[in-house]
Amino acid sequence: MSLAARWRPSAETLLLWAILLAATWLRLDGVGFGLPALNDPDEPLFMMTALEMLQRQSFDPGWFGHPGTITLYSLAAVIAGVGGAGVATGRFADVDAFAAAVYADPGVVFLPARVMIVLCGVLCVWLTWRLGRRLGGARVGLVAAALLAVNAVHIEYSQIIRTDVQASVFMLLGALAAVAIAEEGRRREYLFAGLCAGLACATKWPAVAILVTALGAWLYRTPRERSRRRLAMVGAACVITLFAVSPYLLIDHATVIANLSGEARPVHPGATGGGFFGNLGWYVAGPLLSSFGIGALVLAIAGLVWGSGKVRLWLYVVLPFVLMFFVMICFQSLRWERWVVPLLPFLSLAAARALCGLADMLPRGRLGGMALPVALLILLAPMVWEARIEATARRHDTRQIASAWLRAHALPGSSILVEHPAFDLLASPFKLRTAMGSAGCVDVGQLLSGQIRYSKVDRLRGGGAIVDIGHVDPARIETCRADYAVVINQVRYRSDPAAFRSELARYDRLLAGGATRLIVKPVRGQISGREVHIVELAPASR
Repeated sequence: MSLAARWRPSAETLLLWAILLAATWLRLDGVGFGLPALNDPDEPLFMMTALEMLQRQSFDPGWFGHPGTITLYSLAAVIAGVGGAGVATGRFADVDAFAAAVYADPGVVFLPARVMIVLCGVLCVWLTWRLGRRLGGARVGLVAAALLAVNAVHIEYSQIIRTDVQASVFMLLGALAAVAIAEEGRRREYLFAGLCAGLACATKWPAVAILVTALGAWLYRTPRERSRRRLAMVGAACVITLFAVSPYLLIDHATVIANLSGEARPVHPGATGGGFFGNLGWYVAGPLLSSFGIGALVLAIAGLVWGSGKVRLWLYVVLPFVLMFFVMICFQSLRWERWVVPLLPFLSLAAARALCGLADMLPRGRLGGMALPVALLILLAPMVWEARIEATARRHDTRQIASAWLRAHALPGSSILVEHPAFDLLASPFKLRTAMGSAGCVDVGQLLSGQIRYSKVDRLRGGGAIVDIGHVDPARIETCRADYAVVINQVRYRSDPAAFRSELARYDRLLAGGATRLIVKPVRGQISGREVHIVELAPASR
């Protein structure tokens, strides 16, 4: 056999590569959205924390809300790599010059960090194929990978510096280990399942739920094959891994408790839940329906209990985890679109099982063989459309539109109060101010010249959910007086005035007598972001 014939790729390999290339393109396209401004409120948290670790030359993140340790270490490695390469090539004179460049233009490190998350997203697609192949063969694996590759919500969070997609990588690896436990039951699979669960938990606390797959795999085996010792190995490996990769969870346990208390808020502007059934309906009719479309979502629901492949293995290993995780997020006081991200690969697998099961019911032959690819294309078309219009909208954010208006209409030297990291205004001839909790509102230039650390921001915010006008010390609200205010969060507070009475009072006091010059609202498929008001503030009363 010739070398060319030996290396000739199979149809499955070619299709898989096509899916992975499509997934990569969809996630890289527009990955620099918003930069140098930072539209996602939590991206600066992760990057500032990682940069601070490098500046302190310490492995202690000093923040454990997610806990995000694996993500923070990964980001620190990216920042160090960018800085090292920049100094080595002469782009930056030294480390201090690199740090100054980052504070002047965050895109220097934010874009490479986002690309790292993109790679995690593509890895999720590949792992979904692998898991589908183990559960139902090549067809199930390829269909599931294709569905996840074009899922709009998964694409969006593969472009944002957060823990969700990276945690999903370890969860999928844990699920693969659980399938191996069910089918082979070797000691190393038990250990690997615990290892993956520990890494997942060190990335995002709720991801430890993937242990349910290992428990289901243990129950899948016959009673004589069930070793309690090996099941205990999974838990021990999980705990040891968690504290091995994030030892400061023990060393700095007081900070862990404080951070977890801060994360466990019963209300949050724009994200307060509506009880179990209200949250369930919100998730299904919101992020799941929009990203899967009605056809794929119906198949995913059906595929939870019926479909092609190893039915018993699915019912023991995967289904309990999916149901438990979904119930868990529905019971929370808050609801966030990103909380469904770890479920998306498994729901894609469920939809693939159902679609392949329906294809198996058709008579064999040319017509039956064409039914599956045609049906898949019909399902993918609206998903791709949704992904593309969402990507277009991310390029046109309300906050960048507000910045463009200020550059066109505000006089040079005007003072501008901003509630978001408006780095796109730094080069403009304005005096920027921003809210900083107990410190009142501070000059952005002075703040950045001191290379502010997240630990200081966290201390000044005083436990507030957001750093904004609504959380400024009332005694220092006049420090926020400026010519213009770019107001973002007031509208979200007004959706629940009873819960946010004190926050709204601060806005009302500052904005009293001001004139609204511009209102920019998000428009589906065209403009993303939150509703933004530009208010010309009244002069301070004497």
